[in-house]
Amino acid sequence: MSSPREVIIIGSGPAGYTAAIYAARANLKPLMIDGMQPGGQLTITTDVENYPGYPDGVMGPAMMEDFRKQAERFGTEFVIGQVIEADFSSRPFKLKTDFDEFEAKAVIICTGASARLLGLEGEKEVMGRGLSACATCDGAFFPDKELVVIGGGDSAMEEANYLTRFASKVTVVHRREGFRASSIMLERARANDKIEFLLNKKPAAYLTDETGKLNGVQLVDTENGEQSDLSCDGLFIAIGHVPNSSIFKGKIDLDDAGYVLVKNGTETSVDGVFAGGDIADTKYRQAVTAAGMGCMAAIDCERWLEDQAH
Repeated sequence: MSSPREVIIIGSGPAGYTAAIYAARANLKPLMIDGMQPGGQLTITTDVENYPGYPDGVMGPAMMEDFRKQAERFGTEFVIGQVIEADFSSRPFKLKTDFDEFEAKAVIICTGASARLLGLEGEKEVMGRGLSACATCDGAFFPDKELVVIGGGDSAMEEANYLTRFASKVTVVHRREGFRASSIMLERARANDKIEFLLNKKPAAYLTDETGKLNGVQLVDTENGEQSDLSCDGLFIAIGHVPNSSIFKGKIDLDDAGYVLVKNGTETSVDGVFAGGDIADTKYRQAVTAAGMGCMAAIDCERWLEDQAH
């Protein structure tokens, strides 16, 4: 094992790459361990129109490539692999990947969160082609269109309400009569005349046109098993997110849902371990806020390392 790095960044995406840019410019010679999806959730997003500095919009993967090149330009070292074990019990911290072991004086966690998907056949193929897991990212692509939202919690109600700014009609599909959503969010959605509810139904298959673009969803009645087709121009999955934090359980403080708890910006419960982006942000979950947290984490980390040296 080589000597301990100043800082290792776990995970890429807007938070990880921004942390790398700042850490590299501060001459910390960061090492980034890419993770299972280099570039994060944006690599499965097509057009990004709400990130500052791209007036004509940009494809998600192309934007992440730009981030990566910038981090590389300042001297970030990249390692392919996924951290499978983290030991924060003593310093230097120890990280084990599928292929190697590393030590670091400080660690920045940017492992993100994954949108819970339905797991239906062909899901990957229609993602970004009528299927989305983020209304604030993709709602504007559907002006005067008929949309479907799958889910029954607060996020589903929030997404449905948001989508009515663009869509002509939004149908909320939920597998039972009762909702997990808070009464205020449910009332708001029910009061919106553009929103309709289809209850006791669950999605069984994606329907596509001859070009492979999503144009509907096959539903199954949860009470009698009957099948029906619902045509739509876009479908939004709003059944929550899963933080990519399983390897940190018992190592740092997580909330009940598994998100990393941070204080004073990006500090975790372990001195010298920082976190930024969707792994610690349950509220905003945007590329720009993730990048902002990545910047904060790198600055917090740099100052902490400086304090340790004195």
